[in-house]
Amino acid sequence: MKILAIADQESRYLWDDFSKEKLSEIDLILSCGDLSPLYLSFLATFFKGPVLYVHGNHDAVYEASPPYGCICVEDRIYVHEGIRILGLGGSMRYKEGPHQYTERQMNARIRRLWYSLKRHKGFDILLTHAPAYHLNDEENLPHRGFQSFLGLMERYSPSYFIHGHVHLSYNYKAPRMCTYKNTTVVNAYERTVFEFPPAI
Repeated sequence: MKILAIADQESRYLWDDFSKEKLSEIDLILSCGDLSPLYLSFLATFFKGPVLYVHGNHDAVYEASPPYGCICVEDRIYVHEGIRILGLGGSMRYKEGPHQYTERQMNARIRRLWYSLKRHKGFDILLTHAPAYHLNDEENLPHRGFQSFLGLMERYSPSYFIHGHVHLSYNYKAPRMCTYKNTTVVNAYERTVFEFPPAI
């Protein structure tokens, strides 16, 4: 399965210079947040598969204008053709506003998923906005990652952890892909495509 992951910056390749053929080989679109709902709606209109999303810390507009034709997977496991996708959007809390969480609040969100995690016997893809702590994150509070995401990867060994929030345009040292134990970590900034299951 070929998956398109997007986050943080609308891609001119997909929006301004769009043609349906650019999505013809894509089976699933995953949005990691901080994207215009109009952009997601546009992609969903021309795409044959589902567009799944979590919220970024700048997605307050979604409450009044959610992306049309897309599926929010916040705080649940969504299964697509046998692939279990766990969605946990938002960033570290650094000011008042929606879709921001302390480490304790993120841990509480994860604890509430215990039955779903047990019923689905884990998950294959962790879809978030923020990165994990000391894994592609930054020292400043707004871009600090969550330690709880490390715990999820250690316990359930998903194939992929897909996040956004860290813009490759201003952090040139941040890798597009890396690994953490048995998990491939992908920064979805703007757009990237990967295969599931990963190539051996």
